[in-house]
Amino acid sequence: MRGCQLSGRVPDSVGNLTQIRYLDFSNNQFTGHIPSTISQLKQLTYLDLSFNSFPGEIPDIFSNLQKLSYLYLRNNSFIGSFPSIIVSLTQLQRLDLSSNSLTGQLPNNVSMLQKLTLLDLSYNSLNGTIPSSVFGLPLLSSLSLQHNQFSGLADELKANPTLAHLDLSHNQLSGSLLQSLSNLTNLSTLDLSSNNITVDVGKQITFPVLEVLRLSSCELKDFPHLLRNVKTLWVLDISNNKICGHIPNWFSGMRWDNLWYLNLSHNSLTGHLQEFHFHNLWYLDLQFNFLQGPIPSSICNMNNLQFLHLSRNNFSNSIPSCLGSMSSLTVLDLRRNNFTGSLPLLCAKSTSLSTIVLNDNHFEGTLPVSLLNCSGLEVLDMGNNAINDTFPAWLGTLQQLQVLILKSNMFHGPISTCQTTFCFPKLRIFDLSRNEFSGSLPAKVLGNFKAMIKLDDVVSGDIKYMKPFETTLYISYEDSVSLVIKGQDIELERISTIMTTIDLSSNHFEGVIPKTLKDLSSLWLLNLSHNNLTGHIPMELGQLNTLEALDLSWNRLTGKIPQELTRLTFLERLNLSQNVLVGPIPHGPQFNTFENDSYGGNLDLCGPPLSKQCGTSDPSHAPQPLESEDESYFFNGFTWESVVIGYSFGLVVGTVLWSLMFKYRKPERFVEFFEGIFPKKMRRSMKRAQRRRT
Repeated sequence: MRGCQLSGRVPDSVGNLTQIRYLDFSNNQFTGHIPSTISQLKQLTYLDLSFNSFPGEIPDIFSNLQKLSYLYLRNNSFIGSFPSIIVSLTQLQRLDLSSNSLTGQLPNNVSMLQKLTLLDLSYNSLNGTIPSSVFGLPLLSSLSLQHNQFSGLADELKANPTLAHLDLSHNQLSGSLLQSLSNLTNLSTLDLSSNNITVDVGKQITFPVLEVLRLSSCELKDFPHLLRNVKTLWVLDISNNKICGHIPNWFSGMRWDNLWYLNLSHNSLTGHLQEFHFHNLWYLDLQFNFLQGPIPSSICNMNNLQFLHLSRNNFSNSIPSCLGSMSSLTVLDLRRNNFTGSLPLLCAKSTSLSTIVLNDNHFEGTLPVSLLNCSGLEVLDMGNNAINDTFPAWLGTLQQLQVLILKSNMFHGPISTCQTTFCFPKLRIFDLSRNEFSGSLPAKVLGNFKAMIKLDDVVSGDIKYMKPFETTLYISYEDSVSLVIKGQDIELERISTIMTTIDLSSNHFEGVIPKTLKDLSSLWLLNLSHNNLTGHIPMELGQLNTLEALDLSWNRLTGKIPQELTRLTFLERLNLSQNVLVGPIPHGPQFNTFENDSYGGNLDLCGPPLSKQCGTSDPSHAPQPLESEDESYFFNGFTWESVVIGYSFGLVVGTVLWSLMFKYRKPERFVEFFEGIFPKKMRRSMKRAQRRRT
């Protein structure tokens, strides 16, 4: 009956199965209380009611089930204290009450469960001191009490030769926890993360068979000395602490041949990264530190490396060329460092790279064409560097590419079309902003963005997030990017699979906005601002019914604002400022929420929210010229530069004319001379201006 999508109440008739030994109703949608008739199943040895919605306190109906060895009630809606009746089930070997809402303290008489090998009470709200009797259960091998509110632990626990797995993470424990646990010498997994371990007295502590040590977010101020005595380490996580200074020599010199996971991120480590001897690493995370200098060459010996996260440090020099030929590497994240030089031949061999994030460095040169070998590439972020190249249309052959960010570089020239039929078929985030691209907007390229035409996740309502790794017990990485969203530069810590954006702002694109943009019906953000676009705003943009942000500011767009844009019912931000738009501003549910700054610089627009009413003319206002941004800076208002230049020029010309008139005494000749210079249209406009002044 497991996972059969059963719902409603468990029928009372289940009590008729008096000879049943194994009952599994897990992963269904049962509600209501557990029927009391279950107490009649006296032969039952295995009962699993996990992953349902049973409410209320755990009932006393289990007292008759004296043969029960396995009881699983995890992921329900149980409340109340730890059920005292359970300690009478002396045959229990495995007890799992995790992921409920149990409160209160653990009873001391848990020690009655002498045959218990696994106890999981994680993800509840249990509090108080953890009884030492729990650790003394003679056959207990796994104890999981993480994500509760326990605040105390016995000063020193007795030895327990069977306890191998201990998870006390995410509680409110403090003090010398490591010393308290020092007699548990058979531990292979120890997780004390997210507690307050401020004192490290680990110099004399030895866990001879320890394989997994997690001390993340423990307020540590130094590398734990107990690591000197650990020889069999597989996983080490001491991230999110207050460890500062250089990585100690003794740590870099450790010979942990089986170490595959190392996380030192979110500390205050400084100095150069020394040569490591951890050649079997799969996962290396050093982000958010102050490490500097080059990446050590020993990284090239890590043939199994899948995840390399060195972002937000001060690393410099060029990156080792071997990073481009590591056949196992899946994630390469070096963002926000000071790397220089040309990019290595990424994917020089056929690799499994799915995420390459190198933004905010000082890379130069061109994009390596070897990227074509990254057949599984999903995210490529090269933003904020000094790459000087033309548009890499050849990337369109990467059928899995979903995020392409080339912003703030020196890319130039037109956006060339792809040579293949299926070009960028899965692309959802396309950011070329702040470059030197020119020519017309690439209507044919944009038309290939099939993933922006229809998103299955939108239809199903199933919003997921991009991640190159399936999240496991130790590895959790989600792709993240920095985008200009609704006028603000925002760091997205994860990318939803329904996010679709096109940002071509701050380039030199010209011509009209292509009507074919209407086909990108799943588009969420469109930014074409700060270009030289002309013509009307296409009414077809009103068909982008999921659009939340539209920025067409600082262009040369003319005509009226299309009434069809009022159909954009999800539009939260609109910027049409600094164009040459005319006529009334449309009314609509979203348009009525926009303020003046959405339309600034369009002097011929009228109607709310502007103070200018439609149907009236302003005699002091001349038709708007088509001016560039640089021109508008000079001519828009009386800047101090224009005033000084005008005054100086007028002074020089006036002095010369006065001296000539005085010399020849024939001012009418000069009047005739200047009338010959100015064209007739200019003279007429000058006369009209003079009449208006009088």
